[in-house]
Amino acid sequence: MKRKRKLDMRTVKEIIRLFNSGLSNRKIALSCNISPTTVSFYINRFKSSGTTYGAFISLTDEEIKALFLPEAPKPLRPLPDMEYIHSELKRKGVTLYLLWEEYMMNNPAGYRYTQFCCHYGRWKKTLNPVMRFNHKMGEKVFVDFSGFKPKIKNPVTGEITEVELFVGVLGASSYTFAYAVTCQSLESWINCHIKMFEFFGGVPAAIVPDNLKSGVTRANYYDPEINPTYLEMSLHYDTVIIPARPCKPKDKPKAENGVLNSQRRILAPLRDKTFFSIEELNLAIAAELKDYNDRPMQKILKSRTELFKEEKLHLKPLPERYELSFWKRAKVGIDYHVDVNGTHYSVPYQLIHRDVDICYNHELIKIYHNSKIIASHERSFTKSYFVTSPEHMPASHRGIFITPEKIMEESLKIGSNTALLIEKIMEDRRSPESSLRSALGIIRLNGKYPAARVEAACGKALNFSLYRYRNVKNILDKNLENDFIENKLENKIAHENIRGAEYYKGELC
Repeated sequence: MKRKRKLDMRTVKEIIRLFNSGLSNRKIALSCNISPTTVSFYINRFKSSGTTYGAFISLTDEEIKALFLPEAPKPLRPLPDMEYIHSELKRKGVTLYLLWEEYMMNNPAGYRYTQFCCHYGRWKKTLNPVMRFNHKMGEKVFVDFSGFKPKIKNPVTGEITEVELFVGVLGASSYTFAYAVTCQSLESWINCHIKMFEFFGGVPAAIVPDNLKSGVTRANYYDPEINPTYLEMSLHYDTVIIPARPCKPKDKPKAENGVLNSQRRILAPLRDKTFFSIEELNLAIAAELKDYNDRPMQKILKSRTELFKEEKLHLKPLPERYELSFWKRAKVGIDYHVDVNGTHYSVPYQLIHRDVDICYNHELIKIYHNSKIIASHERSFTKSYFVTSPEHMPASHRGIFITPEKIMEESLKIGSNTALLIEKIMEDRRSPESSLRSALGIIRLNGKYPAARVEAACGKALNFSLYRYRNVKNILDKNLENDFIENKLENKIAHENIRGAEYYKGELC
């Protein structure tokens, strides 16, 4: 007989009560709002059980359930080894279909593929939610800073300072790295990744960070903007960066759980200890971290260290240590130089007023335009110093390097007014960079206008204390260098209702 749908025990009791009262199956069905065939199924089961109505009403719900819906016989088909399937799915290229085929080779009378997947799906729901993600071995590492911050104490002043705890967790084995740094700066962020890769002894295929500003300049689900230094580091280690979505902790449960466990298993045991330096703190963290990774996990009954031994085989080899570089965007000035921390480096003069990207570290400056390198210089730490390559200069400038001495030498060639104005500009400006650029602009006017006109314009600017490049250029553009501006102003202002300068001299009083 075909099994009907299961009813709650109150409805079953009501069916048997109405049957015992002499109602027909159709009326019972109308009263209980069920189909007549369902009523027939339960009445026939009651009849075939041989139980009297008096004995029936004294049965418990569990006994009634056993009377009408006896347990189905256990399947003779062997169940697959769920723990083995779960473990194998973490390996690259392994699928449920492949594991089912292997299962069928050993159990020809086993479950078909659909039932095989259903059994595994039901088993997987019994695991801890953290284990529901089938991360491939060597595929991802999840990284984040802990919200709970450890502290260090200044041994001299006694001042307590909060520091940051960086946490990295591998996806498949949950093997964890933790390291304390002073702040969440870009330099600390990159150095933590370098130490993490060295701790693992290899590099996973992808990094999943939170949307920290040090790593992700602009958060966006479809097209996040990665910090250029962070991106360059990932290229060096041949890995990719896949930021989690903003405000979506389920995108990085390994990091969330890793941070939580680090707070409970690493920072909490150290809560009553005092550390006088971050180095001392990191030594204590390393000891607690080892115990944490060696502790067996619930459900799996294996430690993170044991699981990591296999995952490590799937990590990419560790290259030479990445040297931290910084990036900035700048506009090329009129002197075809760009500023890096107060020192100026040349680029081809054709790029004046263009935007360029600058990559720099402790030793080298690299300048890019449209992703192509267009200049390279050794790093200099001398402020207001110009590092210039002759090939970057126009033909008219070659041999004239931009220094205050060279600027004054060139200005004297134009005339004494020009030299005096440039001297005033150099004295007046607070920024050496802006004063040199303004002075260079005035000298370059000699290429567009005759030297005599430039000299006259500089004289006019001196008369009015106009110590800027744009003032000299405006005088030349408007042909005002030899014009008597004072007389023109007096003539234009003359009016019977205006007293004029003579009035104030006392002559018209």
